[in-house]
Amino acid sequence: MVTLLTTPADRELVITRTFDAPPARVWEAWTVSEHVREWYGVSGMTTTVVDIDLRPGGAWRWGQSAPDGQEFVFAGEYEDIVPVERLDYTEVFEQMPDGEPVRVTLTFDATPEGGTALTSTSFWPSNEIRDQALAAGMESGVREQYDRLAEHLKSM
Repeated sequence: MVTLLTTPADRELVITRTFDAPPARVWEAWTVSEHVREWYGVSGMTTTVVDIDLRPGGAWRWGQSAPDGQEFVFAGEYEDIVPVERLDYTEVFEQMPDGEPVRVTLTFDATPEGGTALTSTSFWPSNEIRDQALAAGMESGVREQYDRLAEHLKSM
């Protein structure tokens, strides 16, 4: 399966991927800490934190550490939740705490084949910040992470 990243409008980044699993299973893999620990992040790093308080106003925090000890932690707050359909949340990179949050809508749409079309639509504080994240390796990291999610879904 192909993970596609596009920038269709100012400050916008859309990530799409179809998974061979029903929306309820993809939702569970994305919202239950034990599952997230199995697929989150990139190889060569260790997942160190996966905290999920899945409710409007609840916080989330996911992070990894590199072999040299450097931490990469993302966190935010859930704004709206429609179980098995949509998550709206904010996201900040904790190593840049003064940055304005990215606003994300994640949708879990059933496909005719019984899979899930997962779409992440994010709005960034500026095109410059979005493009810097992409240039810093975000695209390859997202592709690897979604491949890891696809593998984990097979074992659920």
